[in-house]
Amino acid sequence: MNRIFKYMVLIFLAMLSASCGDKSVKTDFSVEETRQAAVSLVGRVTAGRQKEFKVVVTGVQQDGKDWFSVYSENGKIVLEGNNGVSVASALNHYLKNWCGWHYTWCGKDTVLPEVLPLPEEKVTKVSPYKYRYCLNYCTFNYTMSWWDFERWQQEIDFMALNGINMPLAVTGQNSVWQRVYRRLGFTDVQLESFFSGPAYFNWFWMGNLDGWGGPLPQSFMDKHEKLQKSILFAERSLGMTPILPAFTGHVPPAFSEMFPEAKVRRTSWVEFPEVTILDPEEELFTEIGRMFIEEQTKLYGTDHFYTADTFNENLPPTADSMFLSSISEKVYRSMSEVDPEAVWVMQGWLFYHEREFWGDHEIRSLLASVPDDRMLILDLWSERYPVWNRTNAYYGKPWIWCMLHNFGQNIVLSGNATSVENDPSAALHDPESGKMQGIGLTMEGIEQNPAMYALMLENVWRDSAIDEDGFIRSYFGGRYGAEDENALAAWKIIFDTAFENNVNNGGQESILCGRPTFTGSPGGAINLKFHYDPKDLVRAWDLLVSSADVLKGRDGYRYDLVDVTRQVLADYALALHGEVAEKYADGDSKGFADASARFIGLFDDMDALLATREEFLLGRWLESAKAMGDTEPEKALYEKNARNLLTLWGGKDCRIRDYACRQWSGMMGGFYRCRWKMFLDMASESLEAGRELDIMEFDTLCKNWEWDWISGSETYPVTASGDEVEECLRIHGKYRSLIK
Repeated sequence: MNRIFKYMVLIFLAMLSASCGDKSVKTDFSVEETRQAAVSLVGRVTAGRQKEFKVVVTGVQQDGKDWFSVYSENGKIVLEGNNGVSVASALNHYLKNWCGWHYTWCGKDTVLPEVLPLPEEKVTKVSPYKYRYCLNYCTFNYTMSWWDFERWQQEIDFMALNGINMPLAVTGQNSVWQRVYRRLGFTDVQLESFFSGPAYFNWFWMGNLDGWGGPLPQSFMDKHEKLQKSILFAERSLGMTPILPAFTGHVPPAFSEMFPEAKVRRTSWVEFPEVTILDPEEELFTEIGRMFIEEQTKLYGTDHFYTADTFNENLPPTADSMFLSSISEKVYRSMSEVDPEAVWVMQGWLFYHEREFWGDHEIRSLLASVPDDRMLILDLWSERYPVWNRTNAYYGKPWIWCMLHNFGQNIVLSGNATSVENDPSAALHDPESGKMQGIGLTMEGIEQNPAMYALMLENVWRDSAIDEDGFIRSYFGGRYGAEDENALAAWKIIFDTAFENNVNNGGQESILCGRPTFTGSPGGAINLKFHYDPKDLVRAWDLLVSSADVLKGRDGYRYDLVDVTRQVLADYALALHGEVAEKYADGDSKGFADASARFIGLFDDMDALLATREEFLLGRWLESAKAMGDTEPEKALYEKNARNLLTLWGGKDCRIRDYACRQWSGMMGGFYRCRWKMFLDMASESLEAGRELDIMEFDTLCKNWEWDWISGSETYPVTASGDEVEECLRIHGKYRSLIK
C-alpha cells in the first residue's frame, strides 16, 4: 500500500509541476533574429568589421540541405545561407580563401587586410549531411570543466564557422537532477553523496560513479545553470540543434531508503564504489524519466533530441531479449510521453567497448523497441573501429559517422588521416550504409592536433574524398602564410606516419608521464607502443626547423614547431630511459648517474619548451578551476579536482591513473619530474649500498607524494615565457646529434 501511495504522490507532483515553471526559455528564433545573431558572430570573428559584410539568411534549404554562398554586391562581401551556421560557414570560407585568415584552437592568425578583397564570382556550397555533430560527454570535463561563457562563445563560433549544427549540450544538468530528486523527497544532505565534483560530472551523469570529488557546492550548480542557458541561447540563435540528456536510471545512494520496495541493481565502474540503477521494469522508472524531461524543459527548453546511454562501459545483467527490449522501451517512453517529438540520441560506444557481449541478437533487441525515426546513433569511433558495417547499419536506425581520435586530451601527434579523408564520403555513397545522415566529432578532449580536426571538418561541405596532398598544401599554406616546400614535406611525413595510427588508441604516451619503473610498462593508462618509426618524425622535425627563418612570423608555425619538438623529445625519452635501466641493471653507478642526469634534464628542457606557448601551461587549467570558486574552500576543492583528473584520476590505487596525462609546462617540471627524481635518487642509493631497490617502498612513497601534490596549492605560470622558435632551435642543436 505504501508503495502504491508513493506512486500516486509522484504522479500528482509530476502533473502539478508540468503546469508550473519558467516559460521564458527561448527555443524558436525568427529569420531576422537568426540574421542578427549571425551578424554578431561576424563582428566577433572579424574584430568589429561586420559593416563590410552583408548577411543574408533565407531560412530555406536547397532540396532539403543546408547551403551557403559567398559573393560581392555594392562593394560588400555577401554571406548568404539558410541559417546562422551556414552564414558562419560562408564567412569561414571567405576569410580562409581570400584573406589568409586562420582560426583554430592552437596557433591562429586572424589579422585581416586593411581592405577586404571582393569575391570576383559567386561560390556556393551544399552540405550532404543533415547532421554535423560535435562533442563527447568526456569533452565537458577533460577540456571544458572550467570554461566561462566567454570561452564557450569562442567554441560556439568555432563550431558554427565549421558547419556544426548539432552540439551536445550537457552543462548545468545537476540543477535538473536536484529538482527531480527534491520533488521525490530527497534532502540536500542525502544528495551530497550523489553529486560528483566539478571535474567528474560527466561520468556521474553517465552513471559510472557517485560523489567522487564532491560534495558539489550549490553555487557551482547555480553558475552552471546560468551558463547552460547562455550556451543554449547562443547555439539556438544560430540555428543549431542542441542535444540535451534524458533519464537512464541513475538514482542516489539513498534511493532504497526512500523507496525500499523498488527494484534496483548495483553496478561498478573501474574501482569506484557501486552506483544504484533503478530497474526499468519499475513504474517509478517511467515517472522519474517524465519528471526529468519536464524539469529540464522548464529550465532549458527543448529541441526534441535527447542523449541517453544505457550500460555505459557496464554490462547488462542478462542478454535476454525481452529485458534488453524493455529497457529501451522504458527509456524512450520516459521521453516521448512528455515530448511526443522526442528523438533518442545514443552513442554506439557500448557496441564496441563491450563487443564480446553485444552480438547481433543483443543489439537488435536493444534497438527494436524504438521507432526507427525516433532514434539517432553515433557511430563513435568510425575512423578506427566502425560498428555500422557489422550491424547492418544499425538495422535501419539513422546514424552518424564520427571521428573519436583523442582520449583524455592527451597531448600526442596521432590520427587516422586516410580513413578521415575517404571513409565518410565512401559510407555516404555505400548502398549498405543504410540511413547514414551525418558526420561528427566525438573526441574526449580538444585543443590538440588542429590539423586532424581541420581535415575532418573539410568533409562538412563536400560529398567526395579529400585529396591529402591538396589538403596539406592548402591547409598549411594558409596556416603558415606561404607554401614553404620544406614545411609541406614535413607534414607529408607526419600524415604518412603519426597520422596513420592503427596500432594504439589515440597515440602513445611518453615514459616521462608514467609512474617511474625500470620495467617496460609503467602501468596505469600509459601506453608506450609506437605507431610510427620515431626516425621519421625526426626527419619531419629537421624540415620544420629549416623553415624557421621564413615562417617564424606565423603563429600557426610557431605552435606546430613546439608541438613537433615536444613529440620528438617525448619519443626520445624511451631510448634514454632504456639506457638508465641498463646502467642500473649492470650495477654501473657512474653510468647510471650520468644517464639519470640526462633523463632528468629532458624534463627541464621540455618544461622550458612548453612554457613558450599558453596552450601548454598547467597554470591556466588550475587558475581557471580556482576562478570558479566563490570561497577559499570552493577554490581548494576545484583545484583538487583539476589536479586529480590529470594525475591519479581517482584514489591512490586507481588503475586508470595518468589517463588524462598532459605534456604541459608545470606538469613536466612540477609533477612528472619530481616523481622520477624521487625514483632515481632511491635507485642510486640502492646501487651505492649494494642492494636491490625496494619497489614496494617506492610505490608507497610515490603514491603518498602524488596524493599530497593533488591536495597542494603551489602556483604555476599562466602566461607564456621565452621565444618558442629560439627555444626549439636550442633544443634541436642540443639533441639532434644525440637522437639516432
